[in-house]
Amino acid sequence: MRVQTVSRAQILQEFNLRCQSLAANANRGFKQEFEELSDVGKDLPTRAGESEVNREKNRYPYILPYDHSRVRLSIQNSYPHTDYINASFVPGGGSERDFICTQGPLPGTMADFWRMVWEQNVRIIVMVTALRHKDIVLCDKYWPLEPGTVYHGLIQVTTVARKQGPDYFVTTINLRQRDCPTDRIITHYYYPSWPDRGIPQSSSSACVFTEHVRQHLEAIPRLGPAVVHCSAGIGRSGAFVTLLWLMQLCARGIRPNIRAAVEDLRLHRMWMVQTLEQYIFVHLCLLHWLSGGTSACSPQGATSNAHPHMQDRSHISSGRGDRAGRRHHRHRQSKPQSDPPQNTMQQMLNPGNLLRRLLPSSSSSLNPGS
Repeated sequence: MRVQTVSRAQILQEFNLRCQSLAANANRGFKQEFEELSDVGKDLPTRAGESEVNREKNRYPYILPYDHSRVRLSIQNSYPHTDYINASFVPGGGSERDFICTQGPLPGTMADFWRMVWEQNVRIIVMVTALRHKDIVLCDKYWPLEPGTVYHGLIQVTTVARKQGPDYFVTTINLRQRDCPTDRIITHYYYPSWPDRGIPQSSSSACVFTEHVRQHLEAIPRLGPAVVHCSAGIGRSGAFVTLLWLMQLCARGIRPNIRAAVEDLRLHRMWMVQTLEQYIFVHLCLLHWLSGGTSACSPQGATSNAHPHMQDRSHISSGRGDRAGRRHHRHRQSKPQSDPPQNTMQQMLNPGNLLRRLLPSSSSSLNPGS
């Protein structure tokens, strides 16, 4: 199936008009779209994460992977529960498993995290959180910040080199399984300036970082999914994956559909793109990127040529961050979920809906690279 493509200039023009429409009347369109997404996926089962034996492996007790999309580790010593990690396969334009979104590792799950990286043949890890916020640990340090070696279970983790970008760090990690002569090189992207309770100060900063990762993904063979995590693995992680996904589509001349992307992500992991503020920020970043804003970081507070309501962050409703609102999710499940509007044959075949079918049984018949 050949997909109609358009020029980047046309995508920019159409997307700019759409953002202006959504931002009109104090972001009424953004608020309506985001509210329509509130029930997506909420009734999907999370039995493995709720299991008593696995509860201590969850950083936040109400942020759990769905059973149908959770990453399963190899079973150790015939103990069934050893296959659990709070991580989910999520789509990214090519398949149902383009990315793994996961929580920030805990002291007791670091070995599981690196075992997942090894077993899933991961070559890129993207971390969009600081390790701490004041006295709160958002993610435990699971790799050596400076050159050196640590061991997590059977995995040897060696930091080889570390480079600093404008607002982020790129670390080269050598991974080896004990008693295995084969080494693997992992690239770790660390973006600590995305705050837990909000969005980055600059859309330019986020775009430069995301574009760096995108170009790396385009340049290497797709050996395994890329891992993306923040603290809970839903808010900032979801925003990053959405932005990267839509960048990849736009680079191929495909019109972006952010609402459809977030809906699809939420069918694979709960509360992806958790707040209205993050939802609007993805639009702002994509508009900035389409305008060519990836060559360098602008000064703090710089904005793209978006609609005025999108430029002024005071017009964006404040978000509660990745750690807030989690209890509400598990207790707002009384209303039955309606079928997602994408699940019709006409809409599944529509290239505007991100070149993917939501039915796994037919996903192989549509190639996003065609």
